Amino acid sequence: MSDQMQPQIQARSKLRHVMAAAAIGSALEWYDFFIYGAASALVFGPLFFPQFDATVGTMASFATFAVSFLARPFGGLFFGHFGDKWGRKPMLVATLLLVGGSTFLMGLLPTYAQIGIWAPILLLLLRLVQGFGAGAEYGGAVIMSVEYAPPGKRGLYGSFAPMGTTVGNALAGGVFYVVGLMTCEDLFTWGWRIPFLVSIVLLAFGVYIRAKVNETPVFQEARAKRPPLKLPALEAVRRSPRNFFVVVGARLAENALGYLFPVFGLNYIINNLHMPRDVAMMGVILGNAALVVGLVFFAWLSDKVGRRPVYIFGALFSAACAFPFFLLANTLDPTLIALAFMVEMGIGSGAMFGPQAAYFCELFGPRLRYSGFAFARELGSIIAGGPAPLIAALLVTMMGGATWGVSLYIVLLCLITALAVWWGPETYRNDITAEDVEDSREGVPLPAGQRV
Repeated sequence: MSDQMQPQIQARSKLRHVMAAAAIGSALEWYDFFIYGAASALVFGPLFFPQFDATVGTMASFATFAVSFLARPFGGLFFGHFGDKWGRKPMLVATLLLVGGSTFLMGLLPTYAQIGIWAPILLLLLRLVQGFGAGAEYGGAVIMSVEYAPPGKRGLYGSFAPMGTTVGNALAGGVFYVVGLMTCEDLFTWGWRIPFLVSIVLLAFGVYIRAKVNETPVFQEARAKRPPLKLPALEAVRRSPRNFFVVVGARLAENALGYLFPVFGLNYIINNLHMPRDVAMMGVILGNAALVVGLVFFAWLSDKVGRRPVYIFGALFSAACAFPFFLLANTLDPTLIALAFMVEMGIGSGAMFGPQAAYFCELFGPRLRYSGFAFARELGSIIAGGPAPLIAALLVTMMGGATWGVSLYIVLLCLITALAVWWGPETYRNDITAEDVEDSREGVPLPAGQRV
């Protein structure tokens, strides 16, 4: 092997390790986050809220699922602030420990039958801790991937982190599919704890992978040229107000649908349509498998044609799927139920989730990228993702089991997202090492010589 080829091989090896750390770390961390969603739909109602009937207990469970989203913007602010000051790497390890540790403790919680009202209170506190850590994990993993990506491939390389979150969701669905095969007595006695307790093994592996990653060259270059900003989140809003709110708006449909179908959809098929658990879980698993393929394809496509057209297509396609999804589910045919999940998640959500990683990174300069990305993204989570399963469950209950209200809710969110992305700039050819500061009057980045 020649000495000239050695640096190239080392660079490729480092890049593969970074992509693996982004994908594997996000998969492990978001496995933790998503198993809570599956448990909310399947077991938390009777275990932690037995004083209510089945419908109200499920909605109370969804409420604890939603409340963690209130903590996520604060986690995004906190870890994003230090991620822009100290670097991306230490925040990736810290958020992993926070989410993974709180998840493991959930598996040790006594139920309402054992300690009464303290059971849901402790569950709520751990959920808040989990949300605080999750508020910055994804942003950090995405930024790490995109800042390491070769020119012209930021969309494709940025897709490794969202691919990890989707794999994590599929793993959560797979584990609950297995424990769902238990008898009801075993499931509600001890089986539900298994997905939470095994996370300690996944946590150790994730920390090992991420601890070996080097800091990104983009961050190192930015820190060498200029000192860190005192309040990067505030500067993100002040310097790029349009871009900040584009992220919030673009997040609405992607985030809401990302939780509405795997969480509310799971509950609807089991509790409203009275289909077997394994049918519903298989739909979620196959939907996530389709999402992995779809988001990678659409991320690659966004490197060729731009982020905006791909993202807008995803939002409009998801709006078009809002009514057909429930029509297919209501056939009670397992094949059509699986098809409903696969089409919407693989194409609609995939076309939004795929290019989103690179797009959100490209909207902010390197000294405020972590804070701007994480804070704006998690504000969208409060509005959309957190309350989506609860709102959907309420709409179905208020309408006597009909789903047209949920479909209209989906259409509204998708149209808002499409308009937000249409309003935003195209970024796929931007230089992400530059301090791009948007001119709010013209709506375009300032020339390089005038950047602040």
